[in-house]
Amino acid sequence: MMKHFGSKYIYQYPNWPQFYWREQEISALFGEVRNLQGRLFAQMNMLGFTAKEEATLATMTMDVLKTSEIEGEHLEYEYVRSSIAKRLGINVGGYLPTRRNVDGVVEMMLDAAQNYQNPLTHERLFGWHAALFPTGYSGMYKIDVGCYRTEEMHIVSGAMGKERVHYMAVPAVNVQAEMETFLAWLNTDQGLDPVIKSALANFWFIIIHPFDDGNGRIARAISDLLLARADNTPDRFYSMSSQIMLERKHYYAMLQKVQHSKGDVTEWMHWFLMCLKNALLSTQASLDMVLKKHEFWKHHEHTELNERQRKMLNKLFEPFDGKLKSSKWAKMTKCSADTALRDIKDLMDKGILRQEQSGGRSTNYELVSF
Repeated sequence: MMKHFGSKYIYQYPNWPQFYWREQEISALFGEVRNLQGRLFAQMNMLGFTAKEEATLATMTMDVLKTSEIEGEHLEYEYVRSSIAKRLGINVGGYLPTRRNVDGVVEMMLDAAQNYQNPLTHERLFGWHAALFPTGYSGMYKIDVGCYRTEEMHIVSGAMGKERVHYMAVPAVNVQAEMETFLAWLNTDQGLDPVIKSALANFWFIIIHPFDDGNGRIARAISDLLLARADNTPDRFYSMSSQIMLERKHYYAMLQKVQHSKGDVTEWMHWFLMCLKNALLSTQASLDMVLKKHEFWKHHEHTELNERQRKMLNKLFEPFDGKLKSSKWAKMTKCSADTALRDIKDLMDKGILRQEQSGGRSTNYELVSF
C-alpha cells in the first residue's frame, strides 16, 4: 500500500497556475545576484577572446557533468569537454570519439545557452528529450521519447509494497494543455526580470513533469536559457547545475515543501536566488584557474616545449585526478618511462615544475607558482 506524502498539490488549487511571492523577502537577494552578474561579466569582458573561450568551455563542461550527476549519471570529464569544444569550434589539440550519452546532453545544454533568444517550443523540447535518450531507453526501461508522457507519473521511494509517494505529477491527460500555458508564458514578456523568470520556470516545469524521464535536466536547461537571456550573451561563466549538485538535498526538500503551497512560491524563489548567488561566488575559483592558465601561456609563449609537455601542462590547469607522477605522464602521453622522466626534468630545469615536498615512496611533481 502506498503512503502519500503531504496534502493537496499546488496544481490542484483553483488559482493554479497563478504564482505569487513576497517581494520584500527576495528583493535584497535579487539585487545582490544582479550585481554579482554585472561584476562577473565586466571582469570577463576585460579578457581576451581566448581566455573567455576557455572560461566558457570550463563552465559548460561542469554544467553538463553536474546536471547529469544530480540524476545519478556520471559522465567522463574528458569526453564532455571534447564534445563541447568540438561543437564550439575550440581547438583543444584533437577531439575524442563521440559518445551518444555525452553528446545528447551536450547538444541540449548548448542549444539552451547558444540559442537563448529563440522561442522555446514543443518541438524544441522534444528535440532536447530525444537527444537525452537516443536509444529510446532510460537505463533498462523503454520510455516514450520526443513526446509528452501518456501515463501517470508518481515519484516514489521505499521497498515494494511499502512505497511512499513523494509527488504525483499533473495528470497525463492535462499535460499538453499545461505545457501550452507554460510555453505561452515563457515566450511572452510580462515585464518579469529573466532571473526571476528562470527561478519560476524551473519550479513550474518540474511540477508539470511532462516527460517520462529527464524532467530535472530539461528544467535546468530551461533555467540556463533564461539566465543567458538575463546576461544577454551565450557566454557562460557560472554553472547553476554545479551549485544545485552541492545543495541537492535542500533542492529536493524545497521542491517537496513548495509543491503543496496554494501558489505562494516565496521560499522556492529565495532558495533559487541564494543558490544562484552561491554559483556566482564559487565560479571565481574556476575562473581563477582559467586566468592562471592564460597568464601562464602568456609568460611562456616563447618557451621551447614539445607537444607532450604542452598537453600535460594544459591538463594541470584542469580538474586533475590524483598527483602528477612520471608513470602517469608516460601513460597519458603514450610514451616510455624514460621519455616521461626526460620531459619532466626539462620542465624542472626551465623552472616550470618542481618536486612536491610531501616525500613518500614515489615522487610527485607540481607547477611552480609564477
